[in-house]
Amino acid sequence: MPEPTPNADRALQALSDSIGGARTRRPEDATDPAVPVAATVVLLRDGAHGLEVLMIERPDRGSFAGAWVFPGGKLEDADHGADDEPEETAARRAGVRETHEETGLALDSGALVTLSCWDPPPGLALRIRTWFFVTRADAGALTLSADEVVTAEWLRPADALARHGHGGFTLYPPTWVTLHGLADHADAESVAGAARLGGVQRFETVARRGGEGPLLLWQGDDEWEGDAGGAASGSRHRLEIGALPWRYQRTG
Repeated sequence: MPEPTPNADRALQALSDSIGGARTRRPEDATDPAVPVAATVVLLRDGAHGLEVLMIERPDRGSFAGAWVFPGGKLEDADHGADDEPEETAARRAGVRETHEETGLALDSGALVTLSCWDPPPGLALRIRTWFFVTRADAGALTLSADEVVTAEWLRPADALARHGHGGFTLYPPTWVTLHGLADHADAESVAGAARLGGVQRFETVARRGGEGPLLLWQGDDEWEGDAGGAASGSRHRLEIGALPWRYQRTG
């Protein structure tokens, strides 16, 4: 099994420890107004060898210490509009603002296509509901925020997953699953087109311990509303994170 980096060890331990506090989901969890909201933007470009995404490395501190992520952050007061405005709209503004603050790149909010919304397992001490958007990155030099970004790289999704699988790259599950979905696309237009056609993917996460370590389950998995560890047959939508490389299953 690959030897993970210290940051990857820390990340996996945090994920594993958090499962003990998770509880069964309730219908209202996915829209709980008490849960902080964040936005992240998956910046795309067509590289010489295929689709590339911009990834940034976080400093060795905070909730995502040393992790590689897409630009983004929590919503601020200035991101909110009218009281009845959809949360997604405010998240779109936050995604544009955070991307500019962290990378220096200016985005057109109208060009952002909503990809997914991730709701963490209920019962955890730290929960942040996060909206993911995709857009093509305009040409321009990066100006990285020294306080929030250690370095940045344009990477093919498959290469980022391979680096994580070999223990040298710290990723969190929403980033990992997003990269996994991007790996099948040839170019930026393919990603944006699929997102427009498929609509917003919602990941209402359930965390459990399986026979081989921590499991994250989502809608479409036969055990999402029941106990994990059942028969191998049936519909699956889960990520096994007990060992590297992680294993994602989505059937049905």
